Amino acid sequence: MEVKEAIAKAKQNDQMAFNFLLDTFWNDVYGFQLKRTENENDAEDISIQTFSKAFDKIATYDESYVFKTWLITISKNIHIDLLRKRKSSITSTTNREDDNEFYNIIDESPSPEDKLITEQNLAKLLRDIKKLQPHYQEIINLRYFQELSYKEISEQLQEPINNVKVKLLRAKKLLAEIITKK
Repeated sequence: MEVKEAIAKAKQNDQMAFNFLLDTFWNDVYGFQLKRTENENDAEDISIQTFSKAFDKIATYDESYVFKTWLITISKNIHIDLLRKRKSSITSTTNREDDNEFYNIIDESPSPEDKLITEQNLAKLLRDIKKLQPHYQEIINLRYFQELSYKEISEQLQEPINNVKVKLLRAKKLLAEIITKK
């Protein structure tokens, strides 16, 4: 499949075309963000948001521009917005008078459900899933073990559905790489 063909199919909501575009341009967008942020987690989050936004707005893509440039521009704007949000949040937290507030810390340890699963193949799969980053583990758990819909996952994670789809797609690809390396 060529990029132009994939874009045309993506505009018609073809999932395979979205997968092709994600696979083709992931390293470009991720690498660009890694240089900007110098943080793997931030680069990955911004890359996921980039593809989510691009796939959501694919109908507005003007083919007189290079697709990669369009993605990089979206990515750059998301990063700028993130920096602005962080700057305003730092300002608002430093202006608080009450410094004795306690904050909730997310517990990312394995859930009781994980401990109850003892079947050999499932245990092996869980070991492979645990090699993924925590946010990928969570999305696979919600989709395949808790069997939540994209909408339910989106509500639980408080993220747009397209972000959930892109994260799940990326998590499955990384998990497949881990499994096939053995």
